Amino acid sequence: MARSLFALHRCNEVGIMNILLDVVKVKAKADYILELEFENGERRVFDMSRYMDKKPFNRLKDSSAFFGAHVDYGTVVWPGNIDIAPETLYDDSVPLGSVDNLR
Repeated sequence: MARSLFALHRCNEVGIMNILLDVVKVKAKADYILELEFENGERRVFDMSRYMDKKPFNRLKDSSAFFGAHVDYGTVVWPGNIDIAPETLYDDSVPLGSVDNLR
C-alpha cells in the first residue's frame, strides 16, 4: 500500500487551494460501488457506474475484474493498467454515512 509523505495541493476553478489526498484502502462492491478510505481517515463511497461504458473502464464491466480493485501509489488501480485519479475519487464521492445521496 503506497502512502505519500505529505499531501499535495491543487487549485480548483476559482483559485482556491485544495489538498490532494491519497487513497489508502478500497473495497469494490456490487453495482460498481467503491468504498474508499483516504489518508486523512475519511471513509467515502464512489459510484463508478457512470464510467463503466467509457474507456478504459468498459473493460471492467460485466466481469469480475472490477473486484480486482486495489490501492497503488495513492489511488485505485485495476489489472490492465487501469486507474482513476484520487482527486476524482474524493471530489465525486460522498461520505460513507450518506450513501442514499449517491443516486
